[in-house]
Amino acid sequence: MSKYIAKRILMSVLTLFIITFVLFVLIRIVPGDPFPVERMSAEMILQKREELGLNKPILEQFVNYMSMLLSGSFGNGTSLYNGAPIKPIMLACLENSFKIGVLSILFGTVVGLFLGIIAALNRGKFLDGFCTIVSILGVCIPSYVFMIFLQYFFSYKIPFFPYFFEPSNFLASSIMPMLSLSLFAISTIARFTRNEMIEVMNSDYVKLAEAKGLYGFELMRRHVLRNALIPIVTVIAPLVVSLLTGAMVIEKIYGINGVGKLMVDAIAGQGVDYNYVLALSIVFSALYIGAMLVLDILYGIIDPRIRLAKGAN
Repeated sequence: MSKYIAKRILMSVLTLFIITFVLFVLIRIVPGDPFPVERMSAEMILQKREELGLNKPILEQFVNYMSMLLSGSFGNGTSLYNGAPIKPIMLACLENSFKIGVLSILFGTVVGLFLGIIAALNRGKFLDGFCTIVSILGVCIPSYVFMIFLQYFFSYKIPFFPYFFEPSNFLASSIMPMLSLSLFAISTIARFTRNEMIEVMNSDYVKLAEAKGLYGFELMRRHVLRNALIPIVTVIAPLVVSLLTGAMVIEKIYGINGVGKLMVDAIAGQGVDYNYVLALSIVFSALYIGAMLVLDILYGIIDPRIRLAKGAN
């Protein structure tokens, strides 16, 4: 198991390095300057490029940037927050996104699994149809539309929750964005759980277990859920990253100072802040790769055959 995990970690680090290099090159070859040019003269821009080392060869810039990353710094912004250091601002935004993201993940996973299991156990009945309708609505209705709906009814018509995010009242302020973000997760997890459980319940080994007298919860625990978990975990992992990193439109609508809103501000501000875009893109990539690494390890725990097959390659 340790050899399997070490190999996955090495591959993840190599993948992140390659992605960082590609992102850095793409950001650097984009035409234009990462400064509010309408407020700066040509001499000021040349001086700023000299200070940031943008006139050096791109490989030398990348080596300097990697040295800075390994030292725990993301450098300074160019147009956002008056060129303040990126790391403290990004960490504060990540904290806000993570708090709401974790709530959304927990709520979406629990409700999605519950609906999927109920639908599978009542295949072709009313509860199956109800859970299927909920899943379809969750996929068809964008999360930001649901967010606007909640704002209108539960903040404007019935002032039960704050209309905009209030850090001092985090619990009440996080309910509506949490529900909006978890909507897609609920529908996706419920749909996959239902389909996978039905497929497993119709398999030969489950029928054999039933013929041997194994029923109810014990059958579900030992055979159905365990074998249905692998594809479900595959779906949950990307959802975890998307929820943890925040939804750009949701955070913008509700005024949440998270990484999604920070990315929008970096792109749509007075001047595109390439340093923020690069730093956030690297963080998003690292989180996604980390989720895939955890997913790979969970594969090996849930089904040892996967670990042995990959270890043999």
